[in-house]
Amino acid sequence: MTRAFVGLGSNLGDREATILRALARLKEESEIRVVRVSTLRETDPVGYVDQPQFLNGVVELETELPARDLLTRLLAIERELGRTREDGPPLGPRTIDLDLLLYGEDTIAEAGLQVPHPRLHERRFVLEPLAEVAPDIVIPGQGPVETLVAELESPG
Repeated sequence: MTRAFVGLGSNLGDREATILRALARLKEESEIRVVRVSTLRETDPVGYVDQPQFLNGVVELETELPARDLLTRLLAIERELGRTREDGPPLGPRTIDLDLLLYGEDTIAEAGLQVPHPRLHERRFVLEPLAEVAPDIVIPGQGPVETLVAELESPG
């Protein structure tokens, strides 16, 4: 079993209900076990800012699936819940966003799959819930999650 972390986000429709439906779908997958879920938090959009606020969190999973297969399942759940990645700007509004943040201690750089998530270490909206569910986690190539959160909080 591999310990994996997935970012949860939504800023269209009933955000909490959509995230809860995504978590229910993950629990239905026979090769995925939901271990814990962070508190969901309201966050401002990053990058493309002319859009509604997000509801964000992180889910810790254990899985037998290889990283690519896990990503495929995440994308399928997004589609089931109304996400079409081709519509709108890349960082624009979305019904659901399921980002594979970490997959064990692996570093993966393949077409369409980068682990750790390439901007994970810069984003408070994912670092804080990650630190909540796994305060001991070390981001490969970046350091302990609690250190990364502290660096975002310190001026300069």
